Amino acid sequence: MADPYTAYSVSWNLTQRCNLECAHCYMSAFAGADTRGELGTAECRRVIDEIALVNPNVFLILTGGEPLLRRDIWDIAAYAAEKRFTTVLGTNGVLLGEREAQLMRRHGVLGASISLDSTDPARHDAFRHLAGAWQGAVRATKVLAEAGLDFSLHMSVTDWNVNEVPAMIDLARALGAQVLNLFFLVRTGRGRDLTDIDAAAYERILTYLAEAQGTGARTGFEDPWSAPVGRADGLLIRAKCAPHFRRILWQRNPESPLLRNYAHGSCPAGKYYCRITPEGDVTPCPYMPVAAGNLRRQSFADLWRQASVFADLREPKLGGRCGVCEFSKICGGCRCRAYATSGDYLAEDPACGYQPGALGGKVIELPATLTFGLPVAYELAWEEAARARLQAIPSFARGMVVKAVEAYARRRGETVITPALLADVRARWGGRFRPQA
Repeated sequence: MADPYTAYSVSWNLTQRCNLECAHCYMSAFAGADTRGELGTAECRRVIDEIALVNPNVFLILTGGEPLLRRDIWDIAAYAAEKRFTTVLGTNGVLLGEREAQLMRRHGVLGASISLDSTDPARHDAFRHLAGAWQGAVRATKVLAEAGLDFSLHMSVTDWNVNEVPAMIDLARALGAQVLNLFFLVRTGRGRDLTDIDAAAYERILTYLAEAQGTGARTGFEDPWSAPVGRADGLLIRAKCAPHFRRILWQRNPESPLLRNYAHGSCPAGKYYCRITPEGDVTPCPYMPVAAGNLRRQSFADLWRQASVFADLREPKLGGRCGVCEFSKICGGCRCRAYATSGDYLAEDPACGYQPGALGGKVIELPATLTFGLPVAYELAWEEAARARLQAIPSFARGMVVKAVEAYARRRGETVITPALLADVRARWGGRFRPQA
């Protein structure tokens, strides 16, 4: 059986340098940041080797600051792709043009997450402290689409833009995003002085998002939260740093297929996910500045398997309401918000308004049918050996890969997917989907 606490995803802040100075930045990134302590190219390659020992199929997010300001970004990305990591960029998009999109394809980067915090260019630019930032981000989405690269949108949600969430859903669909990740505020870094929404507002908004994924969202109403609900048309909407969204999904339907997007239950920090800082510190999450150790002194594998902060988060003894809540396994609260609020990463999450005990107090777990990732729909016949090679691809991406491979096969008049056809796909598409040949 696989290690129950595999590092499925690693977010790597390669630099604190950034062309923007966003109001909420947990890194407090800026253009003149000192880069002398950053891990060098050779050190980054060594760390990638060490990550591969924990999970050879990790989802690796190369971000910053702004990762495109690292001169060796393509060397690092290519090395990760050679290891068969699913490698993407996390970027504000301003520096991502046609040249960068082609370099992404050439070096095995599969796509990017683009930051977009408002449907209003002026409001986005003010939050990001750069005129033209909105236009740059939107241009980047179009460049990626034209290059055949996937992208998601990331919206940082706080009190000033929360009412734009319905409109952002529409914009994400219009731009062709596969995923809209809504990052709810954790007050850390430069975001310490921003104002979060209250627990009642979280409940209302997360309930709306649950409805939107079943039936979509429309805009153009004075109160966006009372708007009729339309179709989301396949857009996956994820609430980040708000694990009580899973509790809301369960309350609406304990067997909701949307729960498969959260198959591992509670906050993933330190369990299935971690962050690496530019200087090589490993933390449970970008929003939790608690170092498990440093990669210049210990290997990634040793830190992942032995660090005390990870042990605390994997078998947590939660405090406050989270500690006695029926949804401690499905939700468990945001550990980073608890830390930012109280200095204790095992304390209760103040953003949740649920009062434990309403359902009898017995701890609720997801049905087994919802704990093994998204289902894959096969329309063509696949040889068993071809299906087996899909296992190198993270479960959340397999459905997309299957659709793309089958579309390619149909164009060629093929009716059966074979290992040889997968090899041809990989040769033509480079690292984009990477079914093993």
